[in-house]
Amino acid sequence: MIVRPLVDQERIIRELEALAEFSDTPKPAITRILYTKPDLEARAYLKGLCQEAGLNLREDGLGNIFARWEGSAPELPAVGTGSHFDAIPYAGMYDGTVGVLGGLEAIRSLQRSGFKPYRSIELLIFTAEEPTRFGIGCLGSRTLAGVLSPDSLRQLKDQEGRTLEEVRWEAGYMGPLEDVRLPQGYYSAFVELHIEQGPLLEQEQVPLGIVTAIAAPAALRVELEGVGGHAGTMLMPDRRDALCAAAEIILGVEAFAKNSGSINTVATTGFCEVYPNAVNSVPSRVKLEIDIRDVEQSRRDQVIRNVIQGVEQVCTRREIKYSVDIINVDPPAKAGSEVLKALVASCGEAGVKFKLMVSRAYHDSLFMARIAPTAMLFIPCRGGVSHRPDEYASPEDIARGTYVLALTLAKLSLAEDKTASKEDPVLVDD
Repeated sequence: MIVRPLVDQERIIRELEALAEFSDTPKPAITRILYTKPDLEARAYLKGLCQEAGLNLREDGLGNIFARWEGSAPELPAVGTGSHFDAIPYAGMYDGTVGVLGGLEAIRSLQRSGFKPYRSIELLIFTAEEPTRFGIGCLGSRTLAGVLSPDSLRQLKDQEGRTLEEVRWEAGYMGPLEDVRLPQGYYSAFVELHIEQGPLLEQEQVPLGIVTAIAAPAALRVELEGVGGHAGTMLMPDRRDALCAAAEIILGVEAFAKNSGSINTVATTGFCEVYPNAVNSVPSRVKLEIDIRDVEQSRRDQVIRNVIQGVEQVCTRREIKYSVDIINVDPPAKAGSEVLKALVASCGEAGVKFKLMVSRAYHDSLFMARIAPTAMLFIPCRGGVSHRPDEYASPEDIARGTYVLALTLAKLSLAEDKTASKEDPVLVDD
C-alpha cells in the first residue's frame, strides 16, 4: 500500500505557538510545571485538538493522556507515539512538544491521505518528563512501565512539602495509581519524535537522526562533613575543609568520565550546596549531586564505582566524614530492530538522509522500551540548544520529521500479528 501523508506544516507551528502561551513565564521563556494552572490549561488545549481529530480519549490517575485512532483490528496491540509537554523553568517551546503535536499531526496527515490503520495508532502524552516538581524525571513513563510503584509515588513530596497524592487530587486526577501501569503487550511498537537537544545533526547537515540507543543516568548524592571555623584564625595545617574535599571529588568525577575509554561516557557534578556559604568561614558541610551517563551499562557502572572509591580516598586522607547515596540507577535502552527498520525504510521512501546515533539525554522512550519495542526520531535544533528560551527547530525540520513519523506509524500499523522484536538492534558507538 502506497501511503502519502499530507502534513500541514503551518498548522503544527500555529499549535506549537498556541501551546507556548500556557506558561508561568512570559515568552520566549516557557515554564510549565506539573499540575499548575498552565499545565492544566495546556492539557485542556491538547485534549481539545485530539477530540477535533476524532480520537478516543482517556486519562489515567497520573494524568497521562491517551488519544487513540481505532484500527480495523482493535484487539491487537496498538502502535504508539508521543512525548511530553511540561517544561522546566525558563525553557523553550520545542522540547517534548514537537513529539506531542508532531505525533498528532502525523495521525491527522494519515487520516487526510485516506490511510486506514490495521492496528490502532495511539498518541500518548506523558505526564511530567521533567523532574522539576517532584525531583524525579519521567514520572509518567516510569509508572506506565512499572518502574515506579504506587507506594513510591505516594511518598513523593514537592519542595513545599505537598504530596503527589494531594496535588493530583486537586488537579482532578483521582483514579487509582494501581491502574496506571500498562500491561505487557499493550503496544506492538512505540516511536518518539523529538528535537536532538545536541548539535550533531546541524553540524553534519543531516536532516534526521534515528536513535539506536538511549543513555541512562545514574544519580549520586554525596554529603561531606568537615570542621568549620573562622577563616582568619584556623591555621592551614589544622583544617578539615569540606569544600576542598568536594573540589577534589568534582575533578575526580570529570577525570573518571574522560578516562572511561568512550566518548559516550559523561559525568557532571551539577549541584553543590555549601554550609555556611560565607566568605570568611571555613566550609564545614557540602552536599554534591552527581549525574553519570552512558549507553553501556557496565561502563557507566564502573564509573560509579570509581567515583565512590574516589570519595572514600579523598575523605580518608582529609579526615572528612562522608556518605554516598545512589538516588537512581536506570539501565540504558536499545531500540527495537523492527521499529528501526520501519524508520530506515520510511526515510528511504521520503528520500531523506539520516544518521544512526545515540541519545545522551534520556527521554520517556527509555522507559517505554521496557514494555514495547521502541525507537526515537530526532530532528535538528539550532546550535544544539535546549532547556533555554532560545531553543529552536525550524518549521521545515518539524514537518519533515512529522512526515517520516507518519510513514513509520503507517508501516507499523500494517504489521501482521507479530510483535516487533526488541532484539538485535543496530547500535552505533557514535
